[in-house]
Amino acid sequence: MNHISIIGAGICGLTLGNILKQHHLDFTIYESASEIKPVGAGIMMAVNAMQIFAKLGLKEKIENAGNKIHGISITDEKMKTISTTNVLALEKKFNSCNVAIHRAHLQKILAENIGFEKIKLNHSLKEISRKENYLLDFENGNKIESKIVFGADGIHSKVRNQIFGNVNIRNAGQKCWRGLTDFNLPEKYSHHALEIWGKGKRFGFVKISDRKVYWYALVNENKLRENINLIEEFRDFDSLVLEILESTQKEKIILNDIIDLTPIAKWYAENICLIGDAAHATTPNMGQGACQSIEDAYVIGKLLEKNQNFNTVFEEFQKIRRKKVDYIVKNSWTIGKISQWEKGNQVRNFLMRLIPESTNQKMIEKIIQLEM
Repeated sequence: MNHISIIGAGICGLTLGNILKQHHLDFTIYESASEIKPVGAGIMMAVNAMQIFAKLGLKEKIENAGNKIHGISITDEKMKTISTTNVLALEKKFNSCNVAIHRAHLQKILAENIGFEKIKLNHSLKEISRKENYLLDFENGNKIESKIVFGADGIHSKVRNQIFGNVNIRNAGQKCWRGLTDFNLPEKYSHHALEIWGKGKRFGFVKISDRKVYWYALVNENKLRENINLIEEFRDFDSLVLEILESTQKEKIILNDIIDLTPIAKWYAENICLIGDAAHATTPNMGQGACQSIEDAYVIGKLLEKNQNFNTVFEEFQKIRRKKVDYIVKNSWTIGKISQWEKGNQVRNFLMRLIPESTNQKMIEKIIQLEM
């Protein structure tokens, strides 16, 4: 029998594993895939996540495997700035900076620090049921009994759907392409991320290592044509966007819907708890999806320092985290809608340019401030 089982070896489950290891607790992580593979190519670890990795002794490894990002800008199609965030003051205050990194490299660092013996691959959860303890029935035929279970298995969580019932997954009506390419960005973008807003579409890019650039492109579904050609779709954007797209091999591009989770009432039951996207999946418009799952793991760890009763910890965990994740889910959804406007874009851009940089800084500081 396991004392603690974590379902899912994504960034959320792996971070929780590192936290539990730090507390000398016995656990096993179960992952459906045959290997820990990247989904989404690149990712930005914001200052809040990097503060937590510092506490785990992993900050330098992650910085060395990725690329430090000191500024983030939103522009129009011709790269004229709409708003910009200078992170240097926040970096100084929190002694951490944003890091853009390949997901595979981040997951490898987290998995290696746990020890691969703690991670069981090819374990796709088929059914979870409760008797005296939880019974985990996997597709490969293995059956495991576990006292404590964490559902870190993402927005389509089997743990959540079987124990807590089905929930409402919202579709934002946007398609998202993500790609990775070898490309020499202009020097001014070496440590600066950009998101470009057009009419019913946008494009973002960031350097994640010496030669690798991670990019994403979003288009409103109602604008989509069959067999869409991204180069043609973004022909009205700055030529740099077209160069990045032209340099990308088709097999290095993945396509997803933009979805999130309508807030659910309860993340825990007796001896079981949902964390990360299984509990509060958000759209990616604030760059906080994975970062908030990392914060979940951190808060659970802080609570375990005071109390080893998991049920008390689970209840307190939701109380502490609820307000912040609801704020992020709500605001990320709103930003996603505003950024994809098809009409009135010039008015939108004009009004956004009137917002003082200090206002943006305050909002970001609210997000990256750890709650414990």
